[in-house]
Amino acid sequence: MAQIKKIGILSSGGDAPGMNAAIRAVARKAIQMGIEPVGVIGGYKGLVDEDLKPLSSCDVSNIVNRGGTALYTARCLEFQTEEGMNRAIATCKRNNIDAIVAIGGDGTFRGATDLAVHGIPTVGVTGTIDNDITATDYTVGFDTAMNTVVELVDKLRDTCESHSRINVIEVMGRHCGQIALCAGIASGAIATIIPEVPFDEAEILNRIKTAREDGKRGMIVMVSEGVFVKDGQGNEIPYGEVITNKICEMGLDAKFVRPAHIVRGGTPTLRDRLTATKMGVKAVELIAEGKSNLVVIENDGKIESLDILFALTADRMYKGKLKDGDLDKFSAEDIKAMEAISEKRRAEIAELYAIANDVAH
Repeated sequence: MAQIKKIGILSSGGDAPGMNAAIRAVARKAIQMGIEPVGVIGGYKGLVDEDLKPLSSCDVSNIVNRGGTALYTARCLEFQTEEGMNRAIATCKRNNIDAIVAIGGDGTFRGATDLAVHGIPTVGVTGTIDNDITATDYTVGFDTAMNTVVELVDKLRDTCESHSRINVIEVMGRHCGQIALCAGIASGAIATIIPEVPFDEAEILNRIKTAREDGKRGMIVMVSEGVFVKDGQGNEIPYGEVITNKICEMGLDAKFVRPAHIVRGGTPTLRDRLTATKMGVKAVELIAEGKSNLVVIENDGKIESLDILFALTADRMYKGKLKDGDLDKFSAEDIKAMEAISEKRRAEIAELYAIANDVAH
């Protein structure tokens, strides 16, 4: 592989606190290695539209403490077309961009794979508050999101206690309930409801009723946004709204709260800044070594890398979304490793869920 002289940096998909720390780390590590960093504005759309900005060390100063992404982000359907991909590749060639570091989630990594297939070496850095990329123990933004939820709940609990009220809080996470689960434990929720584990509605309602009879005033019920029930017409209704109504039907005062995108914003925590920095540095090192089509992950506390296609397929396996032929490119050993990753994630969630119920009274 030819020597890498210029690296493009982009953030794509949903923003996550810590993305700026990753951008800063990639840019400064590249400069330290004699590689020119270029910011791609607005994710893959910036490649399609050739919206680029050379980055100096000063350009990435004072962003490590900021939420969101200084390079901005956008969802770009055009990039998924042949014409859009050709425009993105042409942008790289015209501007002598030898490789790309893509910061984001699973959609970002699918785009990274497409670039690699077309000859642009690409390495992904995980950046999503949901922590829903199964092949990595941790994604940048997760810790900040959990802390944001806990801070909000602490404020709500004050008024819950004053008014003898129950707050049902629906938090982000798509179909992954880890924000709700971890924040529910940390904020003392009387019940935590997530999509990964079946729950007993009657038992939860009885738990709330018993707690009130025992003199408990303010209570928190934490619900992941990925939990739905269907009405008579088959329409999905967010379960947080449903259980709020059922609590009210028991004669109790309950309010439904949806903090929504507030959970995505805010100053990143130390953990997110540190993890993002380590992942960003690792991404540049991998590209400088001639590596491509990899995603930087955290595994048992160590920063490592995995083949992007392996990571995406392991994710589909865990989520039950495998399609015919998805495993054909992998060896029996690879498939066994994916199964182990899925089992590890299921065991971790089951353990946390049991703890949540153990302390929910």
